Amino acid sequence: MNILHKVVLTLVLASLSFNLFADEEAPLANYQMLTPATAIKLAQATLKACQDSGYQVAVAVVDRMGVPQVMLRDRFAGAHTPETATRKAWTAASFRTSTQTMAEETSAGKEQSGVRFVNNALMVGGGLPINAAGTLVGGIGVSGAPGGKIDEKCAQSGLDTIDDELNF
Repeated sequence: MNILHKVVLTLVLASLSFNLFADEEAPLANYQMLTPATAIKLAQATLKACQDSGYQVAVAVVDRMGVPQVMLRDRFAGAHTPETATRKAWTAASFRTSTQTMAEETSAGKEQSGVRFVNNALMVGGGLPINAAGTLVGGIGVSGAPGGKIDEKCAQSGLDTIDDELNF
């Protein structure tokens, strides 16, 4: 093998080794999070949507990790509603789907029913994931209206008010 072949072979092998390392995952992750101002705006808009429909509720907004950012409780909402709203928000963020869907998909006798035993998970309608440009940024939970479907409708109304800000 002459010197030119050795140089070419060395360059080819070197370029292949660089490609192996090019696909390595970065040591740090970057992700989007709701600002406190946006989380407050969302919670207030959701509370107002429920109030306008005649319901006294609690609204919770959690970040993408499930950590609470905002919790608002209307003065006549039940004492149980802050915890319930927070758990709905956590569940929606953690499972990345609405809690109404989770309630249906995890009912007794369904293959996924065991997930109901996850700590803090609450499989009752009223929680929605919050997405921005296709990326999960949090969850919202509502508790206090007469039924999970109405809670979810209020949450969706709140999300609709900030949709332009999230889906830039």
